Amino acid sequence: MQVTETRSEGLKREYKVVLPAGDLASRVENQLNEIRAKAQIKGFRPGKVPVAHLRRLYGRSIMAEVMQEAVNDANRKIVEDNALRLAGAPRIDLAKDEAELEKAFAAKADLSYVVALEVLPKIEVGSFDDVQVERLVADIPDSEIDDNVKKLAERNRPFTAKDGEVVAETGDKVTIDFVGKVGGEVFQGGSAEDVDLVLGSGSFIPGFEEQLVGLKPGEERTINVTFPETYGEASLAGKPAEFAVTLKAVAAPGELAIDDDFAKGIGFESLEKLREMLRASLDREASLLSRRKWKRELLDALDKKYTFDLPEELVTREFDAIWRQAEAELKASGRTLDDEGTTEEQERATYRKIAERRVRLGLALAEIGDSAGVKVSDEEVAQALYERARQYPGMEKQFVDFYRGNPERLAEIRGPLFEEKVIDYVLGQSKVADRHVSKDELVKLVEEAEKAAEEEAQKSLGPAA
Repeated sequence: MQVTETRSEGLKREYKVVLPAGDLASRVENQLNEIRAKAQIKGFRPGKVPVAHLRRLYGRSIMAEVMQEAVNDANRKIVEDNALRLAGAPRIDLAKDEAELEKAFAAKADLSYVVALEVLPKIEVGSFDDVQVERLVADIPDSEIDDNVKKLAERNRPFTAKDGEVVAETGDKVTIDFVGKVGGEVFQGGSAEDVDLVLGSGSFIPGFEEQLVGLKPGEERTINVTFPETYGEASLAGKPAEFAVTLKAVAAPGELAIDDDFAKGIGFESLEKLREMLRASLDREASLLSRRKWKRELLDALDKKYTFDLPEELVTREFDAIWRQAEAELKASGRTLDDEGTTEEQERATYRKIAERRVRLGLALAEIGDSAGVKVSDEEVAQALYERARQYPGMEKQFVDFYRGNPERLAEIRGPLFEEKVIDYVLGQSKVADRHVSKDELVKLVEEAEKAAEEEAQKSLGPAA
């Protein structure tokens, strides 16, 4: 085998490889002899089938296997001898001359081809003394715990059915049937029966609950409301709606007792244990919210810290995945790029930048993690897999079996775990300044930071965007 490097530009490498016809012929001969020892062909005794006959029957298919194996061996040798770290699978370019290929296939001429490779960039990890991150820490006051206990108690407040001539009042729990229409047409999800609703809870569209006050059991009423502009279902947002409502029952609120008996009634040892759980939950929620902000800042810092050539194949693959998702989401929404006030060229430029950032950060984090010895254990992967499986009640086993039977799917779980561990490692090596804020301030600052990041990303694209 002869290997000659013909290109070394940036991350791209090309090698001309020549596999001698004699070596290919020898491999084929060895394969035929192995088959001869085992072949049972009508008209011949076992082990006595002439090699020439086997060559006529299997020669071409064996040569195909031999060539593939020889090419794979050559590729491995190129990678090992040159200590290459590949960014993707090698690309093989065979000779265009079919006559020459046919000769090589018959082992009458050497097989000559070019293998094109793209390698990963070399990344010097360095220290993280120059990385500065502000970490917001939300102080949860006792009053917020009190409010959450009260809300929980409200959701578990007992109600007693009202008898006789009664009307619905604010604070009562009513049972209703309703049919909703927009533009005179019944809309999906706008009708239901035997729905319990506490008047004044703000559970329904603004203006809906107030119009039920004064209604008697058995009475019907047409309620007119307007969906908020920010309503989750885009097709209903900002539109007027009409609901035909039938009141079926009214129940008066009972006494709201917040004590150990109440806590035990919902599964806690005491009111204090309930408060501890709520505080831990609120702290965890605030920590995750804070993480969104400082993680973004840390990734921004790493994006600026590391400058290196990006493997074109990885960027293209990432861009294609992002673009497919964007197209699918746009199609699902029933909108077009014109509706969004943009063009395909502008969107492609946007997503190309996103793809480049993801690849750059992915490579940097992988190098940092490897150099720091960051590992994700099988137990951690299993735990994350089971947590994800719980989202599919009744199908947990099938879900777990599917992922365990598909290594590439399992990598989708291991990858994010590794990334989060590396991010925590970098944070531990960086300069971190804790800033104590209220929960409301935390929410506001995170929203402002994310909005600013989006605007900055758009500006970085220049006039074309």
